[in-house]
Amino acid sequence: MDKYTDLIHQTFDFPTEEFTVENNELYFNGIPLMDIIKQYGTPLKLTYLPKISSQIQRAKGFFKQAMEKLDYQGTYTYCYCTKASHFSFVMEEALKNDIHIETSSGYDMQIVKALYKKGKIDKNVFIICNGFKRERYRQWISEFVNEGFVNCMPILDHLGEIDYYKEHIKVKTKVGIRLASDEEPKFEFYTSRLGVRYNDVIDLYEQQIKPDERFELKMLHYFINTGIKDTSYYWSELSRFVHKYAEVKKVCPELDTIDIGGGFPIKTSIQADYDYQYMTEEILRTVQRICKEEGVPEPNIFTEFGIFTVGESAANIYSILDEKLQNDKELWYMIDGSFITNLPDAWALNQRWPLLAVNHWDKEYRKIQIGGMTCDSQDYYNSEMHSFQVFLPKIPKNEPLYIGFFHTGAYQEQLSGYGGIKHCLIPSPQHILIDKDENGDLKTWQFAPEQTPESMLRTLGYEV
Repeated sequence: MDKYTDLIHQTFDFPTEEFTVENNELYFNGIPLMDIIKQYGTPLKLTYLPKISSQIQRAKGFFKQAMEKLDYQGTYTYCYCTKASHFSFVMEEALKNDIHIETSSGYDMQIVKALYKKGKIDKNVFIICNGFKRERYRQWISEFVNEGFVNCMPILDHLGEIDYYKEHIKVKTKVGIRLASDEEPKFEFYTSRLGVRYNDVIDLYEQQIKPDERFELKMLHYFINTGIKDTSYYWSELSRFVHKYAEVKKVCPELDTIDIGGGFPIKTSIQADYDYQYMTEEILRTVQRICKEEGVPEPNIFTEFGIFTVGESAANIYSILDEKLQNDKELWYMIDGSFITNLPDAWALNQRWPLLAVNHWDKEYRKIQIGGMTCDSQDYYNSEMHSFQVFLPKIPKNEPLYIGFFHTGAYQEQLSGYGGIKHCLIPSPQHILIDKDENGDLKTWQFAPEQTPESMLRTLGYEV
């Protein structure tokens, strides 16, 4: 009999640092998932908070080691981009690690204000204000600067944005400029809609920033949609950006920082396949080499890691409700949730995550398709990152099978509209938080129960 455990051990170098199996049951970062299921039931989303801190410390370590190795003269600053997950427990865990914040909308500023009131940050924190800004976003940025948040830095996204700050900001202010990067060659358009054209940057500085003594251009920012990857496209865009930094630096002495937007990727399969240390060193080498060629000092470096910070901290756990054989060869496992409503990137971007059975590792495996509970034909999952198929254990008679999708901590609640209306009114699952106490023992609590019908009805305007 071909057991599920044999399949996993033959396919991957298993167990891994985060996935282990005891008594045919899966552990995730040392968490006995069957114990969580027995306590809370399914469907559930869980977030393991210590993973957030460990990811931040890993990235800081990559840059520290690379800067020491290369004798890099600039400093490194880690920012968390709030759009990856706005939850308070994510922000507060991340901020334990001496990090800074990148925002992308006006309401983000209200989160920053709430964190300040709780004493989680002070007025020296860097707030890198990105995005195309409506008036209220620009208003709140101006208020923060005027109230003494000395490192609240608007990143100019278009030529007219600074006009508002000239009218409303009363004190000396650091600003940045986002450069409009070229998209991947296969993209539907050539240049990003966000940022200022390369050819307009020096004119923007010389005509609108330099003449006003309140404003100091400190940062150039660029963002690559694909994130940091070892591709000719990535290195070409980075080199182009650093050359522009050097050009602007020569006319703007106070410019001393670059922000490398688009962060490290996370594991989309069980096995690690990304050399973070190598990529960090290559980025610094590229910056170093071009700055030496251009005769300018090496800049300080900011990064904005969102997915990398929070993605690998979370998992979605489901029960298999039943199985359905729909023709001679297509066997469906139906879950007590929905991909469209719970993991929308699976539907919208064909995103893959590590998928593992939680129990029954000693049972025979079979090829299956996984179906969600909505009536939409697109609510399915039938391939893994390493394979165009999905294999899971056979379901024993009168015994439940549980499965987990892992590294689901970034963007999924934001994209699915957490707490709002879902397709076919499939509810948001309960959310369980897991931490360690001072003795290193796991502690769990429910952040939010499963979304109720009453909350949906109220949103839809029905009396309840």
